[in-house]
Amino acid sequence: MLVDESLAALRQLSWQITPETRAAHHALFSPLHEQCGYLAPVVHRDLPYGADARQRLDVHTAPDAAGRPVLVFVHGGGFVAGGKTVPGSPFYDHIGGWAARHHLVAVTMTYRLAPEHRWPAGAEDVADAVSWVHQHIAEHGGDPDRIILMGHSAGGAHVAGYLAGQAGTAMPGVAAAVLLSAFFDPALVHDQPTIRAYFGDDFDRYPVQSSVAGLVECKSPLLIATAERDLPPCHRQATTLLDAMQTAGRPHPLFLTIPDHTHLSEIYSLGLDDEAFGGILARFVSRLPLTK
Repeated sequence: MLVDESLAALRQLSWQITPETRAAHHALFSPLHEQCGYLAPVVHRDLPYGADARQRLDVHTAPDAAGRPVLVFVHGGGFVAGGKTVPGSPFYDHIGGWAARHHLVAVTMTYRLAPEHRWPAGAEDVADAVSWVHQHIAEHGGDPDRIILMGHSAGGAHVAGYLAGQAGTAMPGVAAAVLLSAFFDPALVHDQPTIRAYFGDDFDRYPVQSSVAGLVECKSPLLIATAERDLPPCHRQATTLLDAMQTAGRPHPLFLTIPDHTHLSEIYSLGLDDEAFGGILARFVSRLPLTK
């Protein structure tokens, strides 16, 4: 858990994303994860879910796992960077450790990047990874009928695109999804180079590429979250989606503002500050019905 001293240090970190602030976040959270122990008991590395070199995933589980819900995590990185692990750090293996402690199986995946692979490549990669999970996760103690997708930042955009049907019509189902500081409507952030790297420069296509309308129609339970000190566009994205759901008369999804945290710390701190986010995530997962 984060003690008062660590929380005070967190509040001093900038909400902006630069190499310096990213390093400061790593310096704060990495030793805390090392002290607590962050790895799942068993980790199967670099399992291919597609032909591309980046279409790889890790499965985090326990020797006695059987029929456990499955948390599939899709990393961020501004559509142009990132991976399922961050060399020299606990990230994102710490998600697997958190999952194992909460009697889940976790899958962390890497996907193809822009600008070489543009919209809807991310949603397509999520679809392929979910298909792999449906076919193979029982071998690792997971329940293919209780898959929870969780995407952070650009990874959240790819999860949202998947849920909105942007990967095609024959997509395997999921039980629920967590959209953490995700991007839903590229038109709201069209001036950002990384958005244009993935969605392209044809602004007339942005309404078609938006996942808002598809998420309004999505039947899966959703947990939508942003950090208190998040990037301003992430707050606008969440508000746009929630407003669209309210206008359509859809029941309000579970929404959370994660106190004290930044865009980076909200995910780096999973397992350390569960009072802020992890506990609510665990409760959200626990509400899923048992497989009959």
